[in-house]
Amino acid sequence: MIKRPESSKIIHVDSLHLRHNQILMASGLIRGGGVIVFPTQYLYGLGADAMNPQAVDRIFEIKERTHRKPILVLIQRQDDLSRFVRHVPSTAESIMNTFWPGAVTIVFEAADALPANLTAGTHKIGLRMPRHPVASALTKAVGGPVTATSANVAGDSGCSRVSDIARGIREQVDLILDAGALKGGLGSTVVDVTVDPPNIIREGAVPSKDILSAIRIRKVRS
Repeated sequence: MIKRPESSKIIHVDSLHLRHNQILMASGLIRGGGVIVFPTQYLYGLGADAMNPQAVDRIFEIKERTHRKPILVLIQRQDDLSRFVRHVPSTAESIMNTFWPGAVTIVFEAADALPANLTAGTHKIGLRMPRHPVASALTKAVGGPVTATSANVAGDSGCSRVSDIARGIREQVDLILDAGALKGGLGSTVVDVTVDPPNIIREGAVPSKDILSAIRIRKVRS
């Protein structure tokens, strides 16, 4: 894909009044194998077609990320899970029903259909249904799973402003959707439901106690 000057890649988006043509442009780039920067609920992420191994490889290269670490993915709705995971435990259903769409990434056993580099050989995949209007509209327009790993060099902090994203990343992506300052923070909380009880891999926007409480309520009701 032809690289353009950074200034010509940046499109300012209004999260409350989305322009259809902006989302169509971004989703078209993703479907064509491109990589974009876009806003998630708390931090900016790198978006690519999660089912395209070459596009996923670009994510690793842009982030300078080891291929031993999997990349999380956004989906449009819970019904999409059957395409990407082997099993949906009852604990996962409780978490999804309580916090999705929102800032909780759930790690499942990955289906064989997913690219091997996406799961980094772990046979697991982290999925989230986004709340942010741009991320939600983008996932819907692409019509498939979109990567959402944070737009930062591996080991660095995530970025809540486009201006804070490393220059090397801004130069390598094909488009930047700038929605202004985001909430910032640690990003999504990551929960592994392939084990029982579920394991909180990373505590982020949603406190661990809230997730564990949702699971306990589910068990009591059942």
